[in-house]
Amino acid sequence: MWDYTDKVKEHFTKPKNVGMIEDADAVGEAGSLVCGDMLKLYLKVDKNGIITDAKFQTFGCGSAVASSSILTEMVIGKHIDEAKNITNKQIADALGGLPPEKMHCSVMGHEALENAIADYYGIEIKPHEEEKIVCKCFHLSEEEIVNVIKKHNIKTIEELSKITQAGSACGQCISELGKLIDKVNEKKPMSKVQMIIKVNELIENHIARELQKDGGDIELVDIDGFNVMVRLKGSCSMCNSAKLTLKNFVEATLKENIDNRIEVIQVND
Repeated sequence: MWDYTDKVKEHFTKPKNVGMIEDADAVGEAGSLVCGDMLKLYLKVDKNGIITDAKFQTFGCGSAVASSSILTEMVIGKHIDEAKNITNKQIADALGGLPPEKMHCSVMGHEALENAIADYYGIEIKPHEEEKIVCKCFHLSEEEIVNVIKKHNIKTIEELSKITQAGSACGQCISELGKLIDKVNEKKPMSKVQMIIKVNELIENHIARELQKDGGDIELVDIDGFNVMVRLKGSCSMCNSAKLTLKNFVEATLKENIDNRIEVIQVND
């Protein structure tokens, strides 16, 4: 059960400005039915550029409805250029906050607003199908993810997931997300603390998940330079192929995603 604020509950149970504007001056869409959330935002703008009305249609969870509802209230009365400065964080803050797992709903609202403003100015929006989709579970393109990394100064996959949910479902895109974060931040030599955080994040979010499918598990014990000490648990600790697992899967994954100088060493109880 998510811990929703009273404001979120209010805008979910009694959403404002639901519907469509037949003669809208701007329309923006965001999300996808494939990932379960979709939003269409309509704006009416007067000759002075003031947004006089806003309505929305959405298919999604309570957070998506609440984010869309509060967004319409936030933009009405503003000049369209002023509305352009509204961020997804401001949408979430206006609701008294959203659970980390639901922050992507505010991102969807922000994206719909950006697309509506682009539509108002006649700027063509590149269709999703022409973009490289990195996170298929939440239909997030490489361009969208890079923009979020830059805008919020993202340093870890965990931070990125809190805002976009990328990598939080099947985990297949974890590796590529890490590469995008490193690319945007111009990867530099890591301190031991940074190395521990990065290695542990990859172990918990990807490596351990794969081993758990066969009844095994793994935990990080320590790091000394590029020597990564780990402990195999569950069925992995008794497996005759433990050394192959460490070399061909665990070490190979860490080398590919963090540093090719890494060597994995098994620590026994």
